[in-house]
Amino acid sequence: MNNKLNWINPVMEKEFRLRMRTIRSPISILVYLLAIGLLALGFAYINMGNQPGGVLSIRKSSELFYFLSGAQLVLIAFMTPGLTAGVVSGEREKQTLNMLLTTQQSSGTIILSKLFSSLSFMLLTVVATMPLYSIVFLYGGVSPWQLLSVFIFYVFVMLLLGAVGVFFSTILKKTVLSVIATYGFVLFIFGFTALAGLFFGQIGGRGMDEDVLGYFLSFNPMAVLVSLMIPDFAKQLFKGHTWLQMWHLFCAAYTVISFVLLWLSIRYLRPIMKRKN
Repeated sequence: MNNKLNWINPVMEKEFRLRMRTIRSPISILVYLLAIGLLALGFAYINMGNQPGGVLSIRKSSELFYFLSGAQLVLIAFMTPGLTAGVVSGEREKQTLNMLLTTQQSSGTIILSKLFSSLSFMLLTVVATMPLYSIVFLYGGVSPWQLLSVFIFYVFVMLLLGAVGVFFSTILKKTVLSVIATYGFVLFIFGFTALAGLFFGQIGGRGMDEDVLGYFLSFNPMAVLVSLMIPDFAKQLFKGHTWLQMWHLFCAAYTVISFVLLWLSIRYLRPIMKRKN
């Protein structure tokens, strides 16, 4: 076997077997679907009671779509670090990492196999929620392109958080520290970017500078999700740049960050021998 990345390799096969053949996997998906389903039914029940004829209006159907999408993004941000932040440090704690490094698998194969096998479970869970969105299409108000763009955005966020989790799992020896650091990054991009935008947007003292706020919110996953569902949201922030969308900045910046973190993970997976003078 050569050292090139193989999409079907022993590392990925082992990870798929460990993750997909245990009873915890279907139970986790069931709990996830129950949580999303109860949120959707609860929202629909509350709003249907206030509508004539007991049916959802097009506006309320759109709001249900926004509510479901936002709730699912929060769950993705909560679950993805737990799936990826221990893929390497866990091997180190079980004292199996050195054995894995002695195989013919390259560092890139090991890191990417760990990443994709971990995210495959999260992707399966998200795809399993698609039938719930049939409630939205039943009453209208949402286009298939909006739904497709939201799910593509989910995949991108999973890859970003997965790369962050694998990076911390590689450079930190303890899984607990890796998980804490990964959740710290999640808190940073969800909370700090919004607060920083509000703070720096008000520095001028002449009201909110919407361009400054828009640039900061372009690095916030929840704000970018809102701009995908409501295109006018980005137009209100970038009035001087009608062509600029929030997801342009989000995808460009975090794609670079993801590649850099994966490269560092591959670089520092194996011990670096110090040169003797």
